[in-house]
Amino acid sequence: MRVLVINCGSSSLKYAVIDTAERRELLSGLAQRLGSPEASLTIKAGGEKLERALPGAEHAAAMRAAYDDLRARGLADGLAGIGHRVVHGGQLFSASVRIDEQVERGIESCVPLAPLHNPPNLLGIRICRELLPGLPQVAVFDTAFHQSMPAHAYAYAVPWAWYEQHAVRKYGFHGTSHRFVSARARELLGLRPDDHGLVVAHLGNGCSATAVRNGASVDTTMGLTPLEGLVMGTRSGDLDPAIVAFMAERLRVDAAKVVDLLNKQSGLLGVSGVSNDMRAVLAAAEGGNQRARLAIEVFCYRLAKHLAALAVPLGRVDAFVFTGGIGENSAPIRARVVAWLAVLGCRLDPARNAVHGRDSGGRITVDGATCALVVPTNEELAIALDTAALVAGKN
Repeated sequence: MRVLVINCGSSSLKYAVIDTAERRELLSGLAQRLGSPEASLTIKAGGEKLERALPGAEHAAAMRAAYDDLRARGLADGLAGIGHRVVHGGQLFSASVRIDEQVERGIESCVPLAPLHNPPNLLGIRICRELLPGLPQVAVFDTAFHQSMPAHAYAYAVPWAWYEQHAVRKYGFHGTSHRFVSARARELLGLRPDDHGLVVAHLGNGCSATAVRNGASVDTTMGLTPLEGLVMGTRSGDLDPAIVAFMAERLRVDAAKVVDLLNKQSGLLGVSGVSNDMRAVLAAAEGGNQRARLAIEVFCYRLAKHLAALAVPLGRVDAFVFTGGIGENSAPIRARVVAWLAVLGCRLDPARNAVHGRDSGGRITVDGATCALVVPTNEELAIALDTAALVAGKN
C-alpha cells in the first residue's frame, strides 16, 4: 500500500510517499519559506534531487506543485490514503483516527492549545481534500501516545479550575517517535511486550524524554506546550515560572514576548550565543568557546537528570534509548549523558558509541551494565503504517 504522509507547518510543507508493505520511502519533498519571495520546493526520489523556486507560493500552491510532480511520476493515482501529522489532539484523541467532520472539529477545538501548529495542520487536510477528493485521510497526533499517562503524572499543582475550564495539564509531544522507537527497542532487546520499562530520549532541535512501561507512556517531559522539559535548540526547557513576570518587568514587554524569547532565543542558542544546532555548538566548544562548552554541559546534565527521574514511574530501566538527530548521530553528547547515568549502572563502551551502536544491535554500553542504545526514529513510516491500518479497517 502506498501512503502520502503530510507534515504541514506554519511556513513549510514536508511530505513523503511510503510503500508500507516494503517499509520504504519512494519520494520525499520539502516546500519551505512559504509566503515569501524565497519560497522553494525540493524533491528527492531515486537518488536524485530536484529544486524548484516557487516565489510567493503559499501552502495551496506548494501542495499543487507537489501533486503535479506526483502525477508526473505516476505516484498520485496509486495512493491508498493520506496520513497527516497533527501536533495537538488534547484529551480528545488517544490514537490515530480517520478524518471526518467530527474529527476535524476536534482538531480545531485544540487550536488554543497549539495556535502555531494546529491551524497549518488543518490547512494541509483541507488542501488534500480538494486535490485528492475521496481519498481517505488519517490524523496521527503527537500527543496521542501520552494519553495513557496517569493523572498524577499529567496534573499540574495549579487551581483545579484551570484544568476543568481551560484543559491545563501535561500533554507531551513527539508521541509518534516515542511509540515507534520504544517498540523497536523492545524488539532489539527481546523484551516481553507486557513486561518492560524503557526511557526514550528524542533529541533534535526539539527534545523530549518519555518513560514507556509495557508499550504505554507513563510520563514525559514536555507539558501543555513543547516548552517544558529538556533544554532544546532554542527552547529553555524547565525554569522558574516567576522568571516570566520578572523579565517582562525588566525588559518592559508583556508576558507573551518573554515566552516568545524562551521559545525562540533560549536553549543551546541562548546559552552558547553560537547556534541552535548542536553540531555548530560542539565545533565552537572544541575551538575553545567557553559559552558553547557551558551550553553542552547544561544540555547533558539536565537531560541526564530527567532520564534518571523517569526511572521512578517505571520501577526499573531495561534501557535508555537515544533517538532523533542528536540522539542518533552525536557520540560526544551520548557519552556525556551516559557518564552522568553511572549512578544507575550505565557504563559506556567507547568503541560501540563511536559507530552509533551499528555493530552491537544499537547498544553503546558494555555488556553487563545498564543498557543504553541508539534506535533511529522514522515518524513518517509510523504515520504511514497507522494510515494503512486504518484505511484497511484493521484499527
